Amino acid sequence: MLTTADLQGLVRVSIQLSAEKDKNRLLAKLLECAMDVARCDAGTLYLYKDEGLVFRVMKTLSQGVSSGERGEPINLPPVALREENVCAFAAIHRELVNIPDVYNSERFDFSGPKRYDAMTGYRTGSMLVIPMEESEGELIGVLQLINKQDEDGNTIPFTEDDEFVIQSLGSMTAVALANMIYTDEIKAQMHSFVQAFATAVDERTPYNGTHTRKVTIYADLLALHINKLHDKGLVQDYFDETRREQLVLSAALHDIGKMIVPLSVMNKATRLDGRLELVQQRFQLFEALYDRDLLAGRITQEQHDEQVDYLKRSLALILEKDSAGFLPDDVLAQLAEIAECTYEYEDGRVLRLLTDEEAACLQVRKGTLTADERLVMESHATIEGALQPPLQPGHHVRVAAPRVLERHGVSR
Repeated sequence: MLTTADLQGLVRVSIQLSAEKDKNRLLAKLLECAMDVARCDAGTLYLYKDEGLVFRVMKTLSQGVSSGERGEPINLPPVALREENVCAFAAIHRELVNIPDVYNSERFDFSGPKRYDAMTGYRTGSMLVIPMEESEGELIGVLQLINKQDEDGNTIPFTEDDEFVIQSLGSMTAVALANMIYTDEIKAQMHSFVQAFATAVDERTPYNGTHTRKVTIYADLLALHINKLHDKGLVQDYFDETRREQLVLSAALHDIGKMIVPLSVMNKATRLDGRLELVQQRFQLFEALYDRDLLAGRITQEQHDEQVDYLKRSLALILEKDSAGFLPDDVLAQLAEIAECTYEYEDGRVLRLLTDEEAACLQVRKGTLTADERLVMESHATIEGALQPPLQPGHHVRVAAPRVLERHGVSR
């Protein structure tokens, strides 16, 4: 019969298990608590995977054996789901199995434990095997306890109270573990989604290349470096697992706003870029109009040659300065003068050599973007802020300005 102390101990253990957030520590703590509550010498925790039971944590107190507590793999083959195996039987039928003495039982094949006993000198006696199911009935694993001991260290059978307590712990842990697994799956989907977006951004423009991926790697390395400094007592800041994950996700999404930036702005390689061909065609049109005026006698040969020479010099200057990194005041003045050049038809219509948009492009002192295009490019930061994952209170992350902005002469 469970005493008040037993129930209080069960509650304490339940609180410990429910508070654990690390999967490896949860499994190790379950086996340790179960062995302590049931007062037994050994135990094994199996997880159900790929139609078999995989050894996950093993402990034998009397022999100082402890494996898998930190998540390290146990080099033993999985237990096949065959009914002659007691653990497999419990998993298949979702049924608790209590064996008072393995050597006096013919219900299951205990050749494995007996071979182990022969090799090590151990004596497997009583055994309690409990399937672990999550709330919807899905099998998570199997908990096996061996050799319950009395106060004098003698091996005795497991009791009904043991069955109740260990079954409760197993069910609670199964639910907690299932929640962890579901959370990991959701996180994996989220990371996959973020990575898909980051890849799409990088592939959308050649100027990004592998930029997003590298920023993500560097952000993680930075967090690890800060943690090393923290461990040495050099800085107060520290990135726990959650905060580090948030930083990496933020880095992966830091350029997501570029998905809505037009490629005409994102990939603008020169000041005129795609407008240059129209500008050249207009220069040709102006030269043809001057040829027509000469033939019609509206201008002299000298006037014609002067106009055509001006067109050629102006176009040469535009072609030279279209991709220049920086334009001094005198060049900007020359380009502004070219933008004022017009042609008047006989009916009074006026044709400009450069449109207002083209003139604005040629007035960019540094980079390739006009003031309006710069606003479009910088708008991606507003979108990014709305899409990045929230940080823990008091945490702030700054991400370096994208190289594409620097190339366009834009800072953030």
